[in-house]
Amino acid sequence: MEEFGVYAVFGINGPPQMLLSADGSCRVSVAVPSSVRQVVLFSSGQWGERICVNAELSDADRIPITIGKLTPYNKCLSWEQWEEETWTGTVTLNVSVEGGNLSKSEPELILAVKEYTPKEMMAPLSARELNSRRKRRRTAEEEGDDDKAKMGGEENVCPNGSKEKTSPVRKVKGQAKISQRLFASGAEASTTKGAANGETQGIVGRTPPQSAARTKSRQAKAPTQAAALVSPSGRWGQTLCPIDAQTAILIGGQGARMQFCKDPMWKLCTEDTSWVAAETLAEGPTPEARIGHTAIYDPESRRIFVFGGSKNKKWFNDVHILDTQSWKWSMVEAQGKVPPLAYHSCSMFRGELFVLGGVFPRPNPEPDGCSDSLYIFDPNLSIWYQPIVTGDKPSPRSGHSACVMQERYIYVFGGWDTPVCYNDMYMLDLGLMEFSVVKMSGKAPSPRSWHGSVVLSDTTFLIHGGYNGNNALSDTFIFDTETNRWTEVTLPQLSVPRAGHSIITMETAGHHCFPEEEKDGSSARRTLLVFGGGDNEGNFYSDLTCVAVEELLDAL
Repeated sequence: MEEFGVYAVFGINGPPQMLLSADGSCRVSVAVPSSVRQVVLFSSGQWGERICVNAELSDADRIPITIGKLTPYNKCLSWEQWEEETWTGTVTLNVSVEGGNLSKSEPELILAVKEYTPKEMMAPLSARELNSRRKRRRTAEEEGDDDKAKMGGEENVCPNGSKEKTSPVRKVKGQAKISQRLFASGAEASTTKGAANGETQGIVGRTPPQSAARTKSRQAKAPTQAAALVSPSGRWGQTLCPIDAQTAILIGGQGARMQFCKDPMWKLCTEDTSWVAAETLAEGPTPEARIGHTAIYDPESRRIFVFGGSKNKKWFNDVHILDTQSWKWSMVEAQGKVPPLAYHSCSMFRGELFVLGGVFPRPNPEPDGCSDSLYIFDPNLSIWYQPIVTGDKPSPRSGHSACVMQERYIYVFGGWDTPVCYNDMYMLDLGLMEFSVVKMSGKAPSPRSWHGSVVLSDTTFLIHGGYNGNNALSDTFIFDTETNRWTEVTLPQLSVPRAGHSIITMETAGHHCFPEEEKDGSSARRTLLVFGGGDNEGNFYSDLTCVAVEELLDAL
């Protein structure tokens, strides 16, 4: 039986090099030369009781550039420099094994890689050379601390523009100008907000502070070895997808320091509001780290469909399917054409995915554009097609919301297309395939994108938070489709400004979300759950906020 090992290939001409073996250290750090443009990491041999192999590429300041994970079902990773904006010079590959019999007390191995030539095999540097190099590196870091700028580069802050403010190219009544900054600017470091200044009823887990309590402090350099998480890290741009009355799956997201989350997949159990890390639970090729994607559950086939999204300069138009019965991932080889999209909406109707709008990439130097097209994916035939749609359809936009009502209509609200932010609403009649403008009454939400939305009843849906081009928002509105009327709802649980968050409704055990209720066994109730998001000041949340749906409907 072949023994377990972890290997890496540095550059397209390099030979495989063993990094970890079955009887060695469980951690290794490798200095990757600046001439290397591609790194491939893979495992070989029997995994045994090992759970996963964590891999991280970090820059000279130990700030992660990209992360990945090998599992018994996903045994190979590859990174290319063009995909990662902050991979600009020498980087370090950090690899560690979880599970199995490897001793955590073993010291971390520190290796170096020489540039490959056909005449010379790569060999690690001697201990003397390594110590000398490490001393020089520490000296250079100490001398450069005073002049070192804060981390640069741009977060996926603005899908179709730069972070600089621009003048609007048009003015439309009911619309607001939108600046090009979303959440933290590239010149700011970020923090993940988890600790609360005080407990707030209806909020479970780590909670963001109130706006008055925010500070400008920033997190120190992220350690390369982190303790095991018991709940998701702070993030925005993720999806939270219910799969039954008391279970939801969290996928993707981006958090502090513009880094894609190292813990991209979690399972939420609302019976006790607990989280379970789920990336290693499923077999098959998992989706690459991303934000701005959509994930939607089909109760008939009991499968989750993940589509699109982006990662730095990389855009996706792939469809990944998670079968929640077998817990296996698969990637669809679909026919038909659909562009790479992010920040689009995706609705499930009669087993098909209705994808509307979103951002798509254009060749440099053109800015990325917004779509106004509707694409439909048929899972049974694995084909994309565009339906014939009539009526007044929405203008191009992204970051909007879409709610399916009464299994017949899709209500589309808000979104943006640089430099304009919207607060208009359109309805798509799925029987006639006809768009129409919804004439609204009452106090409507201000223009926004990246807000959260969820259906509350057969005739009502909720809009919360979002981003107006300058600030994250905290207000909440409920729309009644029978009267076409907006009603603003004010609740202390929903007072924190956030955008790029997730909102769902599920059954919860009342005494876990609402401590005032007794554990009498009859306290299960339908609950609105709000997770994550950011506040445009560099803070990313990991809290889970609970609000009784009954309380929201009583406010109407």
